[in-house]
Amino acid sequence: RKSLQPMATRVAPADYDQLHHFVAVGPWDEVPLEAELLAQANRLVGGPGAVLVIDDTALLKKGTHSVGVASQYAGVVGKNANCQSLVSLTLAKDEVPVPIVLRLFLPETWIHDPERLQHAGVPEAFWTERSKPAIALEELKRLLQAGVSFGAVLADAGYGISAPFRQGLSALGLKWAVGTVRIQKVYAADVQMITPPPSRGRSRTRQIPDQEAVTAEAMLGKASWRQVTWRRGTKGPLKAKFAAVRVRVADGPAVRLHGHANQHLPGDEVWLA
Repeated sequence: RKSLQPMATRVAPADYDQLHHFVAVGPWDEVPLEAELLAQANRLVGGPGAVLVIDDTALLKKGTHSVGVASQYAGVVGKNANCQSLVSLTLAKDEVPVPIVLRLFLPETWIHDPERLQHAGVPEAFWTERSKPAIALEELKRLLQAGVSFGAVLADAGYGISAPFRQGLSALGLKWAVGTVRIQKVYAADVQMITPPPSRGRSRTRQIPDQEAVTAEAMLGKASWRQVTWRRGTKGPLKAKFAAVRVRVADGPAVRLHGHANQHLPGDEVWLA
């Protein structure tokens, strides 16, 4: 399952050379195959009760020639390592996951080296820098166009910290839950936009929030926490303390506030938990 030799031994013992040519250099159209994969996955686990899980997948490598290989974070070892990194989308229902998308991420060291890209055979259409959240959002739109059905999108903080990614999910009318970082700035849900007092005799037309943004950690620190048990595991009940509060994420337009540049106005109202 990891190389052509055992694959050929199992499915085509006498045709290793043909299988190698088909996989390595033979031109073929992957679109019909991907369409069939999406249709079958949607039939098996799709629907309002399903979730779409967006995550990273790392393939550890020794050399430097595989497309996209570089020193980058690899979740399989929990640190930076020489690997390829792929954006994965998995359709899941209950405890049944079905991987439906894998897209290779190209680090800056590859994007800024056209000669390396050309030598590796990377199509010129992919010679532009794209973040993992941008790749995930593009693939998500493709799934929706293909009719894949799910009730919510889940992603970790690697995607959740991206404001364009969160805003893109909301713009598509999707329910979502994503990880974030403790320093993410948020406003209380009741924040109001007001006109500030005039400065040096000049009136101001741009409105500003009537309160300052605080970190997600500080906001949750003021909330009421309670213990929740959600199911039994192999070692007993799975439980933890949770708190949830309505906030508006500080990911609106960047402005100068309270003497500081690059401060963000209130964005969407969401649950912070």
